[in-house]
Amino acid sequence: MAEKKGGVSYESIMRDLKARKFAPIYILMGDESYYIDKIADYIATNALTPEEQDFNQTVLFGLDVNPSQVVDQARRYPMMAEYQVVIVKEAQNLRNLEAIEKYVDAQMMKSTILVLCFMNGSLDRRKKVVSNMLAKAEKGGGVVFESKKKRESDLPYFIEDYLKSKNTAIDRKSAQMIADHIGSDLSRLISELDKVLISLPENNREVTPDVVEHEIGVSKDFNGYELRDAVVNRDVFKANQIIKYFDNNPKAGSLYSFLPMLFNYFQNLMTAYYAPNKTNENSVAQHLDLKSAWAAKDYMKGLRNYSGMKTMQIISKIREIDAKSKGLDNPNTGPGELMKELIFFILH
Repeated sequence: MAEKKGGVSYESIMRDLKARKFAPIYILMGDESYYIDKIADYIATNALTPEEQDFNQTVLFGLDVNPSQVVDQARRYPMMAEYQVVIVKEAQNLRNLEAIEKYVDAQMMKSTILVLCFMNGSLDRRKKVVSNMLAKAEKGGGVVFESKKKRESDLPYFIEDYLKSKNTAIDRKSAQMIADHIGSDLSRLISELDKVLISLPENNREVTPDVVEHEIGVSKDFNGYELRDAVVNRDVFKANQIIKYFDNNPKAGSLYSFLPMLFNYFQNLMTAYYAPNKTNENSVAQHLDLKSAWAAKDYMKGLRNYSGMKTMQIISKIREIDAKSKGLDNPNTGPGELMKELIFFILH
């Protein structure tokens, strides 16, 4: 579940927090709100006792305050406690960060834990005030953490790790089914996983395709994982069965959800052709930055089933279908017919 950006990881931050090694400032930013919320929530819940929180914990919102007010709050001394906690949510709405830059440049209050949560993207490091603030914060013992969206290929590992932390096992197909259905919104993904965990009996802590089908509503036979598998193996009959199912059950899956999956696969397959040794699973896995040689198996099959030229043509076709699905040069062809057109082109 590691998320490492700029030399600091989510795990290392949480490890220090649980050991009560608090930094004077936490600058949390990025597109993935899950890790930002987890860090801020842990500090809010655990840095102070419930009794201390009444007088020493302040939650502000970026729209309601300016940076000078944040700094004024941070410079206060705690009352009958070792620390005071100041959390600024939606900090991306703060205007002119010079006051905070000056605060981190001066001697930051060691008795203050200042948490700035910049959501929906990272700060622009090209701006002098931002680059100075981040550099000075790190130099002064602060934490700068950038939380980026998970890659689609990393989601099954995230699911496995999360369930493992809850003493629950899951097979690779089930993990991929959930990843394909939910996508990279980690907050929603965790919510669905927690729902599955509640449904499991105490004497059988294992998530199977049957469990996923029952609890999340993804068919164990007709889903993104099976479609991808059919494409990888050039199984024409199976692929057409799945496409027909989706055509009759639009809520179960659509062109819009499967285009990114197919594009990512063939884009990686094209990259695999440039691996130093494309006949070796370990070499291909390393070249594609995959977590294990096992994860390269589908690309090894793809290298056997699709030529480099065909792979390039498929990538071009996916882009064409994507444009048509958005109405470009396509007056009336529906998503179902476009999906059939794409699968036919890929497999023939």
